Amino acid sequence: MTRAATRTGRTPPGPPRSATPGLLRKLAGDRLALMTSAAEQYGDAVRMAIGPKTLYFFNHPDHAKHVLADNAAAYHKGIGLVHARRAIGDGLLTSEGELWRKQRRATQPAFQHRRIAGQAGAVAEAAGRLVDRLRAGTGGPPVNLTDEVTGLTLDVLGRTLLSEDLSRFEHIGHSFEAVQDQAMFEMVTMSAVPMWVPLPHQLRFRRARKELRRVVDRLAARRVEHGGADGDDVLSRVLASVAEEPDAAVGERRLHDELVTLLLAGHETTASTLGWAFHLLDRHPEVKERVRAEARAVLGDRAPVFEDLHALRYTAMVVDEVVRLFPPVWILPRRAQADDDVGGWSVPAGADVLVCPYTLHRHPAFWDRPDRFDPDRFDPSAAHDRPRYAYLPFGAGPRFCVGSHLGLMEAVFTLAVVTRELDLRAVPDRPVVPEPMLSLRIRGGLAVTVHPAG
Repeated sequence: MTRAATRTGRTPPGPPRSATPGLLRKLAGDRLALMTSAAEQYGDAVRMAIGPKTLYFFNHPDHAKHVLADNAAAYHKGIGLVHARRAIGDGLLTSEGELWRKQRRATQPAFQHRRIAGQAGAVAEAAGRLVDRLRAGTGGPPVNLTDEVTGLTLDVLGRTLLSEDLSRFEHIGHSFEAVQDQAMFEMVTMSAVPMWVPLPHQLRFRRARKELRRVVDRLAARRVEHGGADGDDVLSRVLASVAEEPDAAVGERRLHDELVTLLLAGHETTASTLGWAFHLLDRHPEVKERVRAEARAVLGDRAPVFEDLHALRYTAMVVDEVVRLFPPVWILPRRAQADDDVGGWSVPAGADVLVCPYTLHRHPAFWDRPDRFDPDRFDPSAAHDRPRYAYLPFGAGPRFCVGSHLGLMEAVFTLAVVTRELDLRAVPDRPVVPEPMLSLRIRGGLAVTVHPAG
């Protein structure tokens, strides 16, 4: 139930209206710098006027708890995701109200602990195939590791959630890149540019959208041909759910929107996490050696099984630290449905509210040496007094990422298996720059050379 709306607090501080041109440039070109500088200059609550929008940015665990969990019903998806709807439709990422609840009910059983545990073998096999592909390039020219881990995450998604082999769809990864580029363009321009304008990236998006619709249609047709919607994977559950729609056109649109969103969100966040993980291991060879030693001690030369997830404790700590520094869900936009009070600050109805895990995870009041890569800060045997909502790599509250446990298992197993077998070294003089899109990815990908592990 929505808490009674109030506005009893003060207006948050923030840059003057004259700063709008500079803020717009940062919104278009350096969104992480926009959020970081706002927090550093104005504190944990900031009001920013950017063009026609006034953004309320909150950067304290208590604020995040209020907006995302305690009073979540008073907030809908906000700037960025609202505009991304024009690119990706009304799937779990962008939908609201009863449609969102219907979608969540349809997909959540596929992510239950028992079923995820049963998918460990598929994850381990995909990690083994990645090792084989990378090993084939040993001593050769650099490879784009981002492309390789994207292939792995699509492989895992297809086999675990759809019971399908997505490698049959050769260009699906590039199609999703075009969709993500369009979604971010929609956010930056507030959807002011008509979709028919023949800009190069909009033409790429239109081609990608057609390709993804073709993929979804083929997946659905194959499933109907091979038994219909009576399985327990996500594809079967979505097909069963949309079949209940009285309007066939509505059902078809729901099918496309939900599966495109699942395919995009289901592989992109984990691929982003793995890219950053291998980058940080390359930068910190002492951490890489600990991961390698643990993998060899726990696994020997065999593939991991679900029970190994708890034994690969240090590798899991590494993944936790990676998503602290580079959270795949780097920003959580909301829109206030009524007047509210957030930690003593007034928020008017209709305001765009931002919670930014990227800055919250680097808040010096809650993290010691926050910019330092230190997996030991997640040692479960160490005492931690930081608030629960200081760490939000997969969101919080009712909108918490439903696939987070599968993604974490995928990241831990892949990091362990690849590091046990291979040494991936970044190509010198190629800067690694964060690119905050729908997920926080490495701009242009991560170029590495492949060597045998010592």
